[in-house]
Amino acid sequence: MRPDIPNGKRDGADAVTLALMALGWTLADERRADRLLALTGLDADALRGGIDNPAILAEVLAFLADHEPDLIACADAIDSTPSALIAAREELTR
Repeated sequence: MRPDIPNGKRDGADAVTLALMALGWTLADERRADRLLALTGLDADALRGGIDNPAILAEVLAFLADHEPDLIACADAIDSTPSALIAAREELTR
């Protein structure tokens, strides 16, 4: 647990930061990255070009939310919580 983060989790991190961390985690595994592209209809160029687009980042978080094991694994890997990732997606879609 990190002393500078309550409960050791990044619940308070901003939505863009969480989404970018989640995207990095997703792309680190080739099969998961391929599944992201297949299920979202995005391609590598769209991801690169949309890295600062809230709609693209929200789509990445929606992809994770649709597969709970990935959502939980991602949250653990980036030192966050599933609920923080869901809240980030909701914030990015406003």
